[in-house]
Amino acid sequence: MIFRPLPFLERLEAVARSGCPAFEFWRWQDKDLAAIGEKKEELGLQLAAFGAAGGTLLDPANHQHYWETFAQAAEWARRLGCPNLIVTTGNTLPDVPREQQLESLQRGLEGVAREAAAAGVVAVLEPLNTKVNHPGYFLDHAADAFRLIEAIGSPHLRVLYDIYHMQIMDGDIIQTITSNIEKIGHFHVADVPGRHEPGTGELNYANILRRIDETGYRGFVGLEFLPSADHAQSLQVVRSLAA
Repeated sequence: MIFRPLPFLERLEAVARSGCPAFEFWRWQDKDLAAIGEKKEELGLQLAAFGAAGGTLLDPANHQHYWETFAQAAEWARRLGCPNLIVTTGNTLPDVPREQQLESLQRGLEGVAREAAAAGVVAVLEPLNTKVNHPGYFLDHAADAFRLIEAIGSPHLRVLYDIYHMQIMDGDIIQTITSNIEKIGHFHVADVPGRHEPGTGELNYANILRRIDETGYRGFVGLEFLPSADHAQSLQVVRSLAA
């Protein structure tokens, strides 16, 4: 979402100039991953996360395909030194009871956790908001995600806690984070409303980031926002909040 007007490899150069230590992206199948690996090494950047993208986990008929796609992504993650692979559930299936879909999702995630463990990476399951950006998405509350992680009990499966999405759906951000930090493997940030950089909306990100730091969390915080003005300047604003 940041530096998107630039060709992809030039985005990495812009990240390095900004002083940020890492980058992430959504899809992997449409990218030259070998070239990304070379560029990140040249620039001294880390790859924090990318999307596994295997379709729905709510339909058992797609589980094998999802696991195979995830395994391919995990192999690339291992080669690129990327610790996290982003997992989404897919949209709610019409005419299928929610409890049945939850059972299918849990079975699908158990297979994802096995593939993640085999590759030595962590699958991070992302709840999304259904009020503004992702109508129809199945997993739209953090509590359901945390329950799934706890039920499966694998160190290779955690939650991607997107503060923007969960402020829209649930609120209670700091208490939720501090109570569930052991189940969180990655964060995304953007402000509400508008999905612009922290500091443009209603969330006290300086305080939120401080409280995350106090938990002992040492993973990445991904900046998944739409810059309201100059992209490089927006990154400097966010870095000042985290100082």
